Amino acid sequence: MSRPRPTLWYAHGPKQLYLSSSVVLELGCGPALCSSSYIPDRHYFAGRGGKDILPFYRDAGAREPNIGHCVLRTVSEQLKRNVNPEDFLAYIYGALAQPAFTARYAKELETRELRVPITKKAALFEKVRAAGARLLWLHTYGERFVPKGKKRGQVPHGAAKCVKAVPGGAGGYPESFEYNDAARTLSVGVGEFAPISREVFEFEVSGLKVVHSWLKYRMKKGGGKKSSPLDDIRPERWTGQFTTELLELLWVLEATVAVYPEQAKYLEEVASGPCFQADEFPPVPAEMRKPPVVRSAGGDLFEGLDEE
Repeated sequence: MSRPRPTLWYAHGPKQLYLSSSVVLELGCGPALCSSSYIPDRHYFAGRGGKDILPFYRDAGAREPNIGHCVLRTVSEQLKRNVNPEDFLAYIYGALAQPAFTARYAKELETRELRVPITKKAALFEKVRAAGARLLWLHTYGERFVPKGKKRGQVPHGAAKCVKAVPGGAGGYPESFEYNDAARTLSVGVGEFAPISREVFEFEVSGLKVVHSWLKYRMKKGGGKKSSPLDDIRPERWTGQFTTELLELLWVLEATVAVYPEQAKYLEEVASGPCFQADEFPPVPAEMRKPPVVRSAGGDLFEGLDEE
């Protein structure tokens, strides 16, 4: 995907999920995969283009997964259990969406290729799958892979709280932020959020520090490069919605780093045990390397798509 083309919009639906990585730039520290339930308009790892975006489904109705059936069949036969497309996606995410993966395979990643170690042990496959499913739920802000008993679209509450409100008036709009390691407190202007670990505050995806970036773009002067007069249109005050969104981000990152130790343990077990080799899978069918065919002729671009 070099830009959000019509075929991508055609495949967008209430179950669609997008993975993002980097096969152009070398991956840095942090997870090797990110995910979103929304169509990404930029390359997460570079801020331009978007060719490294991988839709999970090739249609809006989620009937055609972007995974070869031969792969699922081969894995299912070896593990002696039915591995459906969602299971396989969650396994990949559980293996790759962690800093232990990029650290362990730093040399191999210099080729800009992502190679997934797929275990032949059924019990271990399930552990990695479960970890990946939880992360997909977190990273889509509760929109995908929703656990039983949980409401869609809700982020699980974490420890971080707003202990001192950010003023809502124009004169109190924050111009800067800072983190106090000893107090485990994030100051946003005169507002304060705590407790926040250094690991959460410094959370990084290939060089981009997530909390830092989120806050910079919401400070009074904004952040990033300006390319249009529209960039000068800025909020006039800090809103309650900003506070809610910051807390949700902190909660997602809290829960994410909590999963990392067990993910690293599972990755070590996968790498030291029997794994599938590339030649055990049939070649990818040629038709799956082509964009999906837009079956609707004429009409609105979004015609036929289910509303979320």
